[in-house]
Amino acid sequence: MQIGVYGLGRFGSFWASMLARHPFSSDAKVVAYSRSSHKIPFGVEKVSEDEVLSSDILYFCVAISSLEEVLKRVSKRIKKGAIILDTCSVKTYPAAWLQENLNKDEYCLIATHPMFGPDSAKNGIKGLPIVLCPISEDTRYQEIKAYFAKIGLDVLEMTPRHHDKEAAYSQGVTHFVGRTLSELGMCPTPIATQGYKSLMTIVEQTCNDPITLFYDLQRYNPYAKEMRLSLQVAIEKVLNTLAEQEEGL
Repeated sequence: MQIGVYGLGRFGSFWASMLARHPFSSDAKVVAYSRSSHKIPFGVEKVSEDEVLSSDILYFCVAISSLEEVLKRVSKRIKKGAIILDTCSVKTYPAAWLQENLNKDEYCLIATHPMFGPDSAKNGIKGLPIVLCPISEDTRYQEIKAYFAKIGLDVLEMTPRHHDKEAAYSQGVTHFVGRTLSELGMCPTPIATQGYKSLMTIVEQTCNDPITLFYDLQRYNPYAKEMRLSLQVAIEKVLNTLAEQEEGL
């Protein structure tokens, strides 16, 4: 059995490495393709685009803003009957793109979001959450679900819309605050409180990711604008309260 990873950016390299460390089956091999030059993770074989598209299980680990174009370009060359999964941090648009470009009667389509990456999984993946949004619910989907549970992940099933609404107010806020604090120029200090150190951790984790991810999280989550407006209202409320207190001095 061949497990393919399309895209070897920061997350794709991490994901391919994780799949190699946790074999899907005794005869499984992990292969990967990338248009750019990247270091190949241990246990992973770099192959051509056509070869990775012939995989039995194929993970697309590309930027959210690139996924639709990639699917349109390669869909006719993907192995019939394969299990196809995306790993984007938003789900409504990717799930729709999968269905628009691949027949769910010919393929097993699963929209996924591993809620972790190289930083949050540096001490292992056990207990970390992964969201599955099944488009094709058949025995192959159950095999994927069982695999993730077997390797210790906390499997959560929900609709793409439900995921995006939850993510806008969790991951979306985290990345927005992290990037904002980075613009503020926050840096380590010898008098840092534990709370400040926690904020610095958020800055480090979010800014280690490509800026493209930040933009894509805000552009392609249908609930991100609502989140930003709510955040703006909350900030203005706090500022107004402080202004009222200062008037009394």
